[in-house]
Amino acid sequence: MTPRLPAWTATLTWKAAVFITVMCCALAALLGVLVHVSVTRQTVSSAREKALSRLDAVTRAYEAGRPLPRFAAVDAPGLPERLRALAVRGRRGTMVADFHGRPTMWAAGPADGRALVARVDYTLSQATITNLDRSIIGSSVLATVATLLVGACAVTRVTRRLHLTAQVARRISAGDLDARVNDPRTKVPSRPQDEVATVSGALDTMASTLQGKLLSEQRFTADVAHELRTPLTGLSAAAELLPEGRPAELVRDRVRAMRTLTEDLLEISRLDARTEQVDLAVHALAPLAEGVVRAARASYAPPRSGTDPRPGTPAAARPAPDVPRPGMPTPGAQGPGLASGPGPGVPGPGVASGSHFELRVVRDACVETDRRRLERVLGNLVANAHRHGRPPVVLTVDGPTVTVRDHGPGYPAYLLEHGPQRFRTEGGGKGHGLGLTIAVGQSAVIGAELVFSNAPDGGALARVTLPGGGEGMDTDGGSGLRALHEPPTSPSPHGTHDTHSAYSAHSADDKHDADKKTVATHINTHLRT
Repeated sequence: MTPRLPAWTATLTWKAAVFITVMCCALAALLGVLVHVSVTRQTVSSAREKALSRLDAVTRAYEAGRPLPRFAAVDAPGLPERLRALAVRGRRGTMVADFHGRPTMWAAGPADGRALVARVDYTLSQATITNLDRSIIGSSVLATVATLLVGACAVTRVTRRLHLTAQVARRISAGDLDARVNDPRTKVPSRPQDEVATVSGALDTMASTLQGKLLSEQRFTADVAHELRTPLTGLSAAAELLPEGRPAELVRDRVRAMRTLTEDLLEISRLDARTEQVDLAVHALAPLAEGVVRAARASYAPPRSGTDPRPGTPAAARPAPDVPRPGMPTPGAQGPGLASGPGPGVPGPGVASGSHFELRVVRDACVETDRRRLERVLGNLVANAHRHGRPPVVLTVDGPTVTVRDHGPGYPAYLLEHGPQRFRTEGGGKGHGLGLTIAVGQSAVIGAELVFSNAPDGGALARVTLPGGGEGMDTDGGSGLRALHEPPTSPSPHGTHDTHSAYSAHSADDKHDADKKTVATHINTHLRT
């Protein structure tokens, strides 16, 4: 297996540095070779001409019978054999070879069947070539280092601007629509712009256009939701005055669904505007989670005969259904709420599909958070698991981490890959895709991490990790594990305390109730007349 290179080797700065170094070394080597060959050829040619000139003078002296100078001899010792053989064959030649440890240029010619030799000291020429080679190598190294530093500085300036552009793009993708690169080169249109400035300007233009469109859509959503609240309040009050029967139940159910959708849209518009203010306080997670489970049990308790399953409960105060998952059962018969079973994860006798809730406390913790928002997150997760999974729905508290798990087919692939998407559902279940979207938004407001996954043995798993978990507490006297199983109670005629969705209803319930009473008074007056 080929070992992976470090991550920094993939950066543009590293690649540019390697490219500059390789090119500088190649250029220096090419120039060095050319200079070395040219100088060496000139030096050798000059020494050869000097040696042949001496050989001519020695030949004339030998033919005249005069004594030979000290740099000449016949069959001189140290003469290279190849040069001697060449002279014996009647030809002249030169060769560089050592003589007594010094570089020497030898010149030999024929003399009565022997070799007449003349020598020229080649030490100075050899030193010149050696010094030239050293100078070439040294200057090449200096030139490479200098070019590398200048190139790295130039490339770093470009990459720094690219990193800034990428950072701004990541901030925009994270929701900061006010982020801009603001490259000074784009301020003056007449100023020449490089490619990085062009990309930066295009990103700023795209971000401004995207921000305008998103703000327009957010305002439209908020305006529509606000405009729908008043007629829905009147419609809800009028629906309560209808005579009991199946048509009245259908009308009330659809009114509640419309009211729930309207409140969810308003909440999403507030989350999109990023104007939410958290009300932080220290809370123990176990009692908070227990309240969520009790509210879920009360919300999904079986209806009394001849009555609406949830009379008087504001639509915004109920768990918001979310994305159904392929193969999930549609909400149907509901059993006795929280009930004991033969073992963890196995519903007991008489527990219908989707009605079994369990609370398990492995380790309690105190966290600083906004209670209503956290209850909203957990309530939506429990509601989604109840509607689109299979029982039991298990809520587990383990320190600052709370997990909600069902035993259905799990979340769909698109949700695991891209997260919840509003108004996108799969399967035949009910829902608008808003419950999990609200849970993600509220988790971000309180600084919690919400992760969706599928359990290895089946079922959807949502994990909420809260910041700043306190010391763990044993909640049951030493066992470290508590399961909540309670008998169902009939819902109050004045509405159940749905803690996990109370946040969205607190701000509107009083106004809705007052409007409902006013509309009901006008309707009764009209009926009497």
